[in-house]
Amino acid sequence: MATVIMHAVVSVDGFIADQHDDPGPLFDWYFNGDVPLVAKEGEERHARFRVSERSHEYVGPFWASIGATIQGRHLFDLTNGWEAEPPAGEHLVVVSHRPKPEGWHPEADVPFFDDVTAAVREAKERAGDRVVAVCAGHVGGQALALGLVDEVAMDVVPVAFGAGKRYFGPLDSQHLLEDPDVVIQGERVLHLRYRVRR
Repeated sequence: MATVIMHAVVSVDGFIADQHDDPGPLFDWYFNGDVPLVAKEGEERHARFRVSERSHEYVGPFWASIGATIQGRHLFDLTNGWEAEPPAGEHLVVVSHRPKPEGWHPEADVPFFDDVTAAVREAKERAGDRVVAVCAGHVGGQALALGLVDEVAMDVVPVAFGAGKRYFGPLDSQHLLEDPDVVIQGERVLHLRYRVRR
């Protein structure tokens, strides 16, 4: 059965972007190293990502473990749904109260759901025994609140935004996490992973 991991790059004060959806320096670590993030023959979509060796030891296997990614409509609109090719994994599932844009990649098998639970169920089916990555923010926070998230993964960058888009979205209840079972220091990033306490 798939493991559901909520994930994003985040500032030390808990934001995944500023008020204008600008991630600022949050993604700089993807380009500050010498090791290609994905080194598969013919893999062009990640060719520009070059991270530190320590970051690669964590991110490379993590990305390789992802079978499906869930994103919300806001991120879909900002990224144009990654042109139907998510950064990691083969499958993309979108949570949205609006339908798929007319004419958007008609050949792509990218389902839209207006219900987070249904989206997670579909992503788990598509991922098989691999990881379902739920993008942090509103949808990730909803999935956590519904008890659908197994782990929380954060790539923490040493910058404080003060305001912006929160990692957990508008979470309105307390959720306990276990002590981190992954703590890896990269170059200008700290990789953390926590299991959700049940």
